[in-house]
Amino acid sequence: MKLYYAPGACSLSPHISLHEAGADFEIVRVDTKTHRTETGADYKAVNPKGYVPALVLESGEVVTEGAAVVQYIADRFPAAKLAPENGTLARTRLQEQLNFISSELHKAFSPLFDPTASPDAKEAATLQVAKRLTHVESLLADARPYLLGEVFSVADAYLFTVVNWSSGTGIALTQWPHLAAYMQRIGTRPAVRSAMRAEGLVAA
Repeated sequence: MKLYYAPGACSLSPHISLHEAGADFEIVRVDTKTHRTETGADYKAVNPKGYVPALVLESGEVVTEGAAVVQYIADRFPAAKLAPENGTLARTRLQEQLNFISSELHKAFSPLFDPTASPDAKEAATLQVAKRLTHVESLLADARPYLLGEVFSVADAYLFTVVNWSSGTGIALTQWPHLAAYMQRIGTRPAVRSAMRAEGLVAA
């Protein structure tokens, strides 16, 4: 398999998941501004939507959209137990969290990365992010180690990836102590460190 990524972008989530699964894969860096890969190839030939992630399977099929990609990885490597079984309420809970992270938290951050966004737009986005983080804090307040409870899942890979953007957007996690502790805990996982090292986000 081949994962197309941009350092620190939402593609870090499937990158972490692939490491957690013990998968055999390679990574290809994408410049999201020029839509060129590190070899100079046209990334839109892989994913016409132009953004990461894209996971190219051995068959040549391409899976896009982060929440779909990580669920594919979880189902492809069931022994890693990165997702509850399909057809269970627990699986629905996973999808519930993935959809929340994607549609509410991930998108709330978007204006903070937009150089054309006005100060008012950025301020409004910061407030929206804070509301979403407050919701996550409430979930973690029961001292659960992971988002779904006692077992790490692909939802944790996605949540860690998105909340990690707070450090680069001036949002301190001090007002969400359970979330801050969660981020430290997830950040020490070997798979997370491996993915972040490969993307140049932490020292080797």
